[in-house]
Amino acid sequence: MSLGPVMLDIAGTALDATERERLAHPLVGGVILFARNFVDPDQLAALVAEIHAVRDPHLLVAVDQEGGRVQRFRDGFTLLPPPRRYGEVHDTDPERARQLAYDGAWVMARELRSVGVDFSFAPVLDLDHGVSSVIGDRALHADPAVVEDLGQAFVHGMRAAGMAAVGKHYPGHGGIAADSHHEVPEDPRTLEALRGRDLRPFAHLAGNGLPAVMPAHVIYPEVDRLPAGFSHFWLQTLLREWLGFQGLIFSDDLAMAGAAVAGTPLERARAARAAGCDVILHCNDIAGADTILDGLEHTDDPLAHVRLARMHGRHAVARGELARDPDWRSAVHRLAALAEDPTGDLALEGGGPA
Repeated sequence: MSLGPVMLDIAGTALDATERERLAHPLVGGVILFARNFVDPDQLAALVAEIHAVRDPHLLVAVDQEGGRVQRFRDGFTLLPPPRRYGEVHDTDPERARQLAYDGAWVMARELRSVGVDFSFAPVLDLDHGVSSVIGDRALHADPAVVEDLGQAFVHGMRAAGMAAVGKHYPGHGGIAADSHHEVPEDPRTLEALRGRDLRPFAHLAGNGLPAVMPAHVIYPEVDRLPAGFSHFWLQTLLREWLGFQGLIFSDDLAMAGAAVAGTPLERARAARAAGCDVILHCNDIAGADTILDGLEHTDDPLAHVRLARMHGRHAVARGELARDPDWRSAVHRLAALAEDPTGDLALEGGGPA
């Protein structure tokens, strides 16, 4: 049985019978985990194995493990710097910054793969315009050329550790103050203005093998009256046709306030699918999730199946092997030195997974 187009969350640190039955639904393709699902690495590995065992091929298991303030799993994992730190280093030493961005992505992905997690929703490719509190230091830089450079290094680091990257939040969430978790943001800029800045990292990585993207719950009224994740223009015309993107498109969480313009949970799911999302996320609303599973039509899209299958993690590693891996130790050392040095002026000692 192929994976379905719906990604859901779960309540706790182990599956209950109702959740196991829900995840076995043919429309389900994956689970996104949060901090509430985590106690320690051993518990997490057991939970991921339990989720994987529900279906064959196994359900995808994902998490937001960007670094900085968005890192769901902390105890027993390397504490990763906010992405902005890589950008700050880039201002004085681009080569060092690329190595650190690669290190952060590689360590993050390697550690997640050691507990079975398939992928992280990273990197953030939004520009830091200095106005968005929800983006802020999650952004690599304000300069699109720097975000292109470091974003590519981040994607390469994840890939080397056996993990597919997801660039977000297409076509750019950094230019507005409103938070789409709580309201419906609008960005008044023209398409030409967006193509000259915020769209550039997405266009660059789309042409260089980016496996997946996540669109923003943002309306760009000069371009389309619908948020990007519900817009045929943004997802099909521009992303697929103009930019030639061949990867997977995830919706952002359809339970967020920024998605409310599309109606009920089922109407949101249908609208996102119709616009071009291959996978729809619906979190923290079990009743809404059940209405989606009860009412969403099952369409057989061979391309979507292939794109989904490519999100499965590779290069599994036993957790006990990490501490014996000299590449992992070197990368963790460089990241720790970055955290300790506010100037970012540190030497790249040793080898490392370059």
